[in-house]
Amino acid sequence: MNTKSAQVMVFTPHPDDAESGAAGTVARWIAEGKDVIYVVCTNGDKGTSDITIRPSELALIREKEQLAAADLLGVKEVIFLRYPDQGLEDSIEFRKDVVRLIRIYRPEIVVTVDLSRRYIWHRDHRITGRVVLDAVVTYASSANAYPELLEQGLRPHQVSEVLLWGSPEPNYRSDITCTFDTKLAALFCHKSQVGDTLSPEARERRRERHMMLAEGEDFELAEAFRRIELGGIC
Repeated sequence: MNTKSAQVMVFTPHPDDAESGAAGTVARWIAEGKDVIYVVCTNGDKGTSDITIRPSELALIREKEQLAAADLLGVKEVIFLRYPDQGLEDSIEFRKDVVRLIRIYRPEIVVTVDLSRRYIWHRDHRITGRVVLDAVVTYASSANAYPELLEQGLRPHQVSEVLLWGSPEPNYRSDITCTFDTKLAALFCHKSQVGDTLSPEARERRRERHMMLAEGEDFELAEAFRRIELGGIC
């Protein structure tokens, strides 16, 4: 199997989570020339309070919305794993899917959701964060993990850095001053989740939130992450 390359892989639990958590940073990276790959773990088929829409219909809508957002940002490729919304498990199958993709694309940076937020946190988010971190730290770089992948030509790969959005303990703030509008535009591609329009008041609230995240920095607007450097971990 031929490997590919991308400097950054973003593992998002549902369509729209990556736009909410990291799209400003993604847009900046792409403007700087980095290749970014999205991996969407679930199909988002439960993400509505509208009882008139069938889950299969919603999954198709959300996939189209995710492709539109990724295209707006300039994301190189979007991979849909299509596990059921609210049904993601810390399973051998899911973990192997993540390891396989890391070994195929060999990213320097992996971005996903923080698993450690307490009490009020979607279960799919916790599981995505846990499985992706386990894959990065333990399995993707291990020569004896998943020998069948090695037989397919997918050699071990050590990711250099992980960024976790939604962290209760961020230690890294990314400048999105010049990409804030792009972030909002990408987020509002997900009309099934956020509606058709953003009021001036709602836009200002979002701007104020990102201003708070940039407090103490020499830039105006930020996204916040827990940054973990992994060089030398085996």
